[in-house]
Amino acid sequence: CLIQSAGEGNVLILPREGGYLFRMYVELDKLNPDERVAQRDFTVEHTIDAANRIMHPYTVDVREVVWWSIYEIGHRLTDRFDDVPADEKATRTPRVFTAGDACHTHSPKAGQGMNVSMQDTFNLGWKLAHVLQGRADADLLHSYSAERWIEAKRLIDTDHEWARIMSAPPGESELDQHDEPGFIRQFKENLEFTGGLAVKYDPSALIGPPTHQALATGLEIGRRFHSAPVVRVADAMQMQLGHVAEADGRWRIYAFAGRGGTPAIHRLADWLEHDPASPVVRHTGVDEDLDALIDVRAVFQQTFDQLVDEDMPSLLRPRKGRLGLIDHEKVFCRDHKGAGDIYAMRGIDTDQGCMVVVRPDQYIAHVLPLDAHHE
Repeated sequence: CLIQSAGEGNVLILPREGGYLFRMYVELDKLNPDERVAQRDFTVEHTIDAANRIMHPYTVDVREVVWWSIYEIGHRLTDRFDDVPADEKATRTPRVFTAGDACHTHSPKAGQGMNVSMQDTFNLGWKLAHVLQGRADADLLHSYSAERWIEAKRLIDTDHEWARIMSAPPGESELDQHDEPGFIRQFKENLEFTGGLAVKYDPSALIGPPTHQALATGLEIGRRFHSAPVVRVADAMQMQLGHVAEADGRWRIYAFAGRGGTPAIHRLADWLEHDPASPVVRHTGVDEDLDALIDVRAVFQQTFDQLVDEDMPSLLRPRKGRLGLIDHEKVFCRDHKGAGDIYAMRGIDTDQGCMVVVRPDQYIAHVLPLDAHHE
């Protein structure tokens, strides 16, 4: 919760594990332009006194402090997240990377410090793995700074707005001209951002153009893959489609069948498995499982009892691993048990269907027709 006083600033309170432990962010004095926090010689007692001034007429009786720190809020952003200046990108690839607080600092108000830092490193991690495993050229590493710098800039801008609203005395924020306090209104308006779902990468070598976005309006190219309920055909199990994707460095192709049913899926699967131009054929090693890099899943509009698992193409029933066991977990259908219709929830064209290409970090790289083999 946020406790906002009339003139002493605010306290942000976050419950922690164990039932008794909690963290308090206590607003202290404003620093002069030429002053640093180290010059004030603050102690933990200063922080406790400030908390009690803010909470007056209530008080907090502090019995134990397990950790404390005082820092000044600075909105800072480095000019890049790697060691390659702009004028050298054409001649060399990055060798040193920064992430998280090393390249963007801000207040704790939106709870995005660790969250955005993990997004940075997830973005960098799969790209490093691709390069080190020989699956991609080292030029791929340029895309880390290109993608994440823009999102860090958005974070700094959003947090600056947060800090300005939350430090304003009650009733004096421009958002207070409504039925609810400004910080509550701001929090609601930023739920998508706070949940880590506002990131949208621009078209690039890793993000396709929105040419066929109309085939899946609720799965926006450049954004995180938005899960929805499905039923697994092999065992009629209700589940979230997004939960079948593990953080294992693989790409995903989700093929959504159109009204015609299985023929278009069969054609796509056969092409992916056998055609020399297929990305599955071109990027899978001779000693690797068929889905070692590109994991193809299919979703049908029929209910599970109208589909026969044994009739599915071999790409969707691959033999894998040392024992050559069949993977039965790649075919799904609409959830007819009441959890929701993935086609309706994600705006998927029920007549044509489509395929959705998803990167290893779960961001949508492309939306294409089922027969768009070349694309």
